[in-house]
Formats: sequence, C-alpha cells, structure tokens
Amino acid sequence: MTEIPKRVYDLEDRSRTFAMKVRDYVNKLPRNISNIEYGKQLIRSSGSVGANYIEANESLSKKDFVMRIKISRKEAKESEYWLSLAEP
Repeated sequence: MTEIPKRVYDLEDRSRTFAMKVRDYVNKLPRNISNIEYGKQLIRSSGSVGANYIEANESLSKKDFVMRIKISRKEAKESEYWLSLAEP
C-alpha cells in the first residue's frame, strides 16, 4: 500500500511572514494622511491573523477553536480590504 503523505499546515509561520511583509510594505508607502491611517489598520489586522490562529490552537473547546479560526479568517479578509485602499 502506498502511504498518503501528510500535508504540513505551517499556518503559524506563514501568518507571521505575512504580518512581517505587510509591515515592510506599509513602511515603504508614501506618507500621506490616508496611507498612514490605512497602514495602521493594515498592520493591526495582519498581525491579528496569526495571533488568533495561535489562540485557536490553544483553545480548550472545539467551539472556541472554531470561533478563533473564524476571527483569524475575518482579519485576513480585513487585511485584504486595507491593502486594496493603500496608495502605493
């Protein structure tokens, strides 16, 4: 029998990398009023993706796990929104 390889979900590392790349991107944006505000929101939401993922993995119940994963997904979508508003 062939063994099915297990997929590695390195989401903690990937979300950390995402937050760091977002921070670098925001630091390179032109300084204007809108980019400053969008950048603040973007840094918060991108960092929250990984933070909520870590909390999900430490949850005490399945219900709490699902809630944290949903929050993490929501923060990822919010980050996408703020990225679309930033003016490079």
